[in-house]
Amino acid sequence: MLEDRTLAGLSPTPWPAAYPKGYAVVDVETTGLARDDRIISAAVYRLDARGEVEDHWYTLVNPERDPGPVWIHGLTSDALEGAPLFADIAEEFAVRLADRVLVAHNAVFDWQMIAREYARAQREAPVRQRLCTIALAKELDLPLPNHKLESLAAHFGVVQQRAHHALDDARVLAEAFRPSLRAAAAGGMRLPLLECRPLTEWSDRPVPRQQSGGNGGYRGGSWRPSRKRPACPYPNPGRYEDGKRLKQGMRVAFSGDTSTDRELLEDRATEAGLHVATSLSRLTSLLVTNDPDSGTSKVVKARQYGTPVVDEAAFGQLLRDVEPAESR
Repeated sequence: MLEDRTLAGLSPTPWPAAYPKGYAVVDVETTGLARDDRIISAAVYRLDARGEVEDHWYTLVNPERDPGPVWIHGLTSDALEGAPLFADIAEEFAVRLADRVLVAHNAVFDWQMIAREYARAQREAPVRQRLCTIALAKELDLPLPNHKLESLAAHFGVVQQRAHHALDDARVLAEAFRPSLRAAAAGGMRLPLLECRPLTEWSDRPVPRQQSGGNGGYRGGSWRPSRKRPACPYPNPGRYEDGKRLKQGMRVAFSGDTSTDRELLEDRATEAGLHVATSLSRLTSLLVTNDPDSGTSKVVKARQYGTPVVDEAAFGQLLRDVEPAESR
């Protein structure tokens, strides 16, 4: 285990006062990646402010549907048949998450799956911030060949025993997160924390899954399934101007958590005649985000390009009255 020392000597590492007081390192295994998929197992390692393990917890979850890719997670219908429903473990899970920053590898996936399960159970997860260890590794400029958990573990000499088992994945991540956290503290680095918002409007309508290559139609680096939207039929009229209406053809990008399911928001924008962009460029008309002070790549680029920014509530109002495109 790495000692909590500075590189220069034996004095303890000065700990940034702004750092969180505790962390919940989480891993969930699921039936798939779409919005109708379910959690089938969950694990939490609770860590103190400096990354030391306090305790850990693990549970199976009955997804009330087929278990999905058994060849990956190894959990069959028979193994899950007697497991508790998510609603049955929601309270204990919440106790493990309360007053802590949720830490996960590709944290947007784990958080969105958790948020959706709590929404189904008509409850709210007690999570206000998350930290993605992929983002932290990038901030630390770790010399990794890729951003897989196994690569992060190998960098810190952590041995994986059961890949894709929630408890072992959470253990591995906790052990790799500790030296990452201490390296960040030693350098006085600002942690890449992002806001978490519970879902208040969502749908379980299945998303069609495409068969593409060997990845089941899912984009690399994203928790969402690939979706091919029809091309926007209207030309881009330029940037949104404060106090004016959105206009059909405007390019709209989204960043961070939304209370309304992201896909529902994107569908509504498309139906209104807007061009939903997956990235941000100088041609982007508007960025929608509830966390304009975050360090996401889209927010950073919006600052660089001077792209207008509005929050989810304001965007909802703008969607009610989108100006038609000029006829050609």
